[in-house]
Amino acid sequence: MREKVRQFVEAGWFEKAIITVIVVNAIGLGLETSPSVMARFGGIVHALDTLALGIFVVELGLKLFAYRLAFFRNGWNIFDLVIVSVALVPASQQFSVLRALRILRALRLVSVVPSMRRVIVGLFQAIPSIGTVIVMLLLLFYISAVMATKLFGGAFPEWFGDMGRSLYSLFQIMTLESWSMGIVRPVMEVYPYAWAFFVPFILLTSFIVLNLFIGVIVNAMSEATEEEAHGEREMILDELRGLKDEIAALRRDMGSAKGGGG
Repeated sequence: MREKVRQFVEAGWFEKAIITVIVVNAIGLGLETSPSVMARFGGIVHALDTLALGIFVVELGLKLFAYRLAFFRNGWNIFDLVIVSVALVPASQQFSVLRALRILRALRLVSVVPSMRRVIVGLFQAIPSIGTVIVMLLLLFYISAVMATKLFGGAFPEWFGDMGRSLYSLFQIMTLESWSMGIVRPVMEVYPYAWAFFVPFILLTSFIVLNLFIGVIVNAMSEATEEEAHGEREMILDELRGLKDEIAALRRDMGSAKGGGG
């Protein structure tokens, strides 16, 4: 019985059905934010939401029955269990915030769709390297904030009056949000050579350090995909080896049969 249930929950059509339910449920939760839609179709939207939640509960129940304790060895199963459990908590006044958290059910797409899982695995594998880049960026920000406070704090206390304001202003400059007309050009009217500070800062942060993030993440995702592909190749090779052994055994049996017949 357990084996049949396991095959049922691992079937491709079952996975596609769950993806469809997740997408429809996410659309329904979005429609709940529209008063006009809820005024006309509120009953249908709530009914679909309840149905989707029921399907998720049944799905997790089947997986728990099929896998038993092995269910909790898979991090994605625990992720799904937490997401669905949040939706089961009564949305009383004390837990009213949980109604807004129901949209987190859309995140189940990450655990269901293999390509999305690879992206998340790649991100987690990139954390050690990302940590190094973050330390470099923080060090660069700290040095630049100290310099900016000492250089421009006297004339522009609203932007560079202390470390906190300098860090925030430099973060705005790094994102290239109104950095020229909003901050740098007014500073250059008082300090004409301020560009010698801001331009290298932008080049280092926006065009070098931040691109390191992208490079590290892409490399980690590539490695995760390669590892998964390697695992699939090994499985195929194992199956081929088993098939080869079966063919060899079959040939031996046929040869023995012929020899006995002769």
